Amino acid sequence: MKKLVKAIVAIIAVAAMLTMTACGASFDANKNVTVVTRGDGSGTKSAFMEIIGLKGKKDIAGAIIAADTAAVLVEVKGNPHAIAYDSLGYCTDEVKKLKVNGVEATVENIKNGSYKISRPLSVVYKEGNMTGVNKAFYDFLLSKNAQEIISANGYVTNVENPADYVKTDLSGAVAISGSTSFYPLMTELAKAFENVEKSITVTVKGGGSGTGYKDAENGISAFGMISEVFTQSKAESCTYHTAALDGIAVIVNKANTMESITMEQLKNIYDVDAGENAVKTWKQLGA
Repeated sequence: MKKLVKAIVAIIAVAAMLTMTACGASFDANKNVTVVTRGDGSGTKSAFMEIIGLKGKKDIAGAIIAADTAAVLVEVKGNPHAIAYDSLGYCTDEVKKLKVNGVEATVENIKNGSYKISRPLSVVYKEGNMTGVNKAFYDFLLSKNAQEIISANGYVTNVENPADYVKTDLSGAVAISGSTSFYPLMTELAKAFENVEKSITVTVKGGGSGTGYKDAENGISAFGMISEVFTQSKAESCTYHTAALDGIAVIVNKANTMESITMEQLKNIYDVDAGENAVKTWKQLGA
């Protein structure tokens, strides 16, 4: 999927880059920041806005709403004054990734927790339920097969030296519910598992992280999906496994002179209610 995104970006960006070159466009710190965001149905947007403290906020006036990852990258690559965010795994070297609070957006920094614009995608479950088909699916989540799917979808893997999944002779059904942000990735994992285990069906439903906790705790689902740090009090008889890490990079055009940005500055760029603290130009950010 990442290769497809890169191909789309390359094709769509040609006209934009030619136009920018012809016009002699370059970075000017006195110019306004072009704010690029995603649509309200984007899980990446939901995560980004929540992490910077703007959960549920409307977009600022004039923000460019990019339909998908390819559109985000094309806009930033072709606009020297744009700023955007995207899952780390989809960012190409044709844009610049800004440090956040002085920390680079790297897989290592996401795993060690020093890069703050990230969150875990975890499954909540009861250890006593990890038998039969449920155990088979859990083993699949830990396998090399699953890690390749996680990486291909732009997320950071969380299992070291995974082994290939070993097919079983089991049959039955696995129920999963919870986080809508985790839902698209989990659907891909479930399909891949069903392709291997032809006699096991996996049902994946949304409902939010709260539903994930409750369904796992009450035995409605074998696995509850959550897109936050696990809180024991929300599912007292359960434990969890972090299946993937959703790291989000802040990106700008390569002509931009900025190298780092703070969480507070990001908030003041994207906050519709920032008022006198609102960031309008790159000069305000020290560019």
